[in-house]
Amino acid sequence: MAGDETKREDRSCSQKVWRVILNNLLIILMIIAVIIGVALGLGLRDIWPPYEKRKIFFLKFPGDLLMNMLKMLILPLVVSSLISALATLDSRASGKMGLRSIVYYLSTTFVAVVLGIILVVSIQPGKKGSQIDKSGSAKKAHPIDSLMDLIRNCFPNNLITACFRKQVTEVDQFEVKPPVMTTTTANPNISTTMMPNYTEAASFFVDAPYVNGQAEGMNVLGLVVFSIFFGCILQTMGDKGKPLVDFFECLHHASMRLVTLVIWYSPIGIIFLIASKLVAMERPEDIFEQLAYYMATVLAGLAIHAFILLPLFYGIIVRKNPYRFMYNMLKAILTAWGTASSSATLPITMECLEENNHVDIRVVKFVTPIGATINMDGTALYEAVASIFIAQNIGVDLDIGQVIIVSLTSTAAAIGAAGIPQAGLVTMTIVLSAVGLPIEEITLILAIDWFLDRFRTAVNVLGDSYGAGIIEHLSRDDISAATAYALETGTNGNVTGNGSAAVENPTFIKDEYPTTKM
Repeated sequence: MAGDETKREDRSCSQKVWRVILNNLLIILMIIAVIIGVALGLGLRDIWPPYEKRKIFFLKFPGDLLMNMLKMLILPLVVSSLISALATLDSRASGKMGLRSIVYYLSTTFVAVVLGIILVVSIQPGKKGSQIDKSGSAKKAHPIDSLMDLIRNCFPNNLITACFRKQVTEVDQFEVKPPVMTTTTANPNISTTMMPNYTEAASFFVDAPYVNGQAEGMNVLGLVVFSIFFGCILQTMGDKGKPLVDFFECLHHASMRLVTLVIWYSPIGIIFLIASKLVAMERPEDIFEQLAYYMATVLAGLAIHAFILLPLFYGIIVRKNPYRFMYNMLKAILTAWGTASSSATLPITMECLEENNHVDIRVVKFVTPIGATINMDGTALYEAVASIFIAQNIGVDLDIGQVIIVSLTSTAAAIGAAGIPQAGLVTMTIVLSAVGLPIEEITLILAIDWFLDRFRTAVNVLGDSYGAGIIEHLSRDDISAATAYALETGTNGNVTGNGSAAVENPTFIKDEYPTTKM
């Protein structure tokens, strides 16, 4: 008898372990993928030198497929999520939710910037270590041009073009030859005159900015702004707007089913994305040694923000275990680390919030697309640290006023950064220009940026996720009121055949989506 009981206990224990493995199979596969990717990249470095571009190109191919599939889902998810969420929420509820989202994004971003400034001023990585080799080239950008591009892209002139192009201010130079006035006295009977002489003038070059509407890349910000206004208009139309609301609701459900298919391929793609980056690096040992203090400062700031400050925000406001919430977002965090793109990770972020953390689907559809576009905690911290690091390295002492300018411009620049790999390098020119630092000095950190970009992207996605949980908690009364109003009037939500309102409910909505658990 005792032996039978022992066997049953052993069988029960093994079943529990097996169940845990199956429930977390994708997370385990992603962790294994990261390890294999690092090992494969380091191993191939002994076989392929960095100049073997064609071999590296083929090595990256499975990773390119993953990036393409994730980016393919951005457009239908962003548009369908925002429009269906706003169209099925009462305008007062969505307005309060939007205000809370903006306050949260600005607060956490500014806190990240302040943390980064405290660390970089305390550690002073720019005054330590060996001489840093510069690599690559910096892209010229003017702060006012970047700001105007941000506003201009909020209102695209062509909605179809915004799906694959955005407007960017570029600068050309043209030669100017000003006239030099010379005296002509050929005829003494005629009074002296001043005539322009263009041949003797000293020419100079001037900048001529123009808007290039052919810049590659999806204008996500413009699509977000359009979707917000379009969803609000549909909400006011009642039954007349119901066919379009149903269409976008169906599009969202179909897109989420596609996410489930793509997410199982992600471990394979992550392996080759990481391996190809490691193989392509030139002299990684020297680079890591030269920038060790800088890397340590950035990573320490990101770790403190991700594991202490953001969980503290969530724990104080929601009064739930923030680390359990973080664990449930692990698939999205690992995908963000592997792809270095918060926009490409958006489908998986939404899936984890809905399936694992059971955040109200209306909040997820409203908050996460906006968060992936403008909430960049990790990028803001990185830009603040990088700017002051550059100043320290070239021997420029920033006063308290300039440090404040760095904090404000880093916050604003991070909001304007696109959710694509290494977008922070472009907006960092705004920060450098604001305090009079040479933009060319960005080349000091170019060699290691791809590596740090993965960590700051993971922090960006984690901040978006915590934001969805916090905003759902703060908006629970407004959501309940909107649900009650929809049930009473039948004007919002999904209307059934007999005309009654069937409002989405997070308690059963998760059953409508395919789960990634086996």
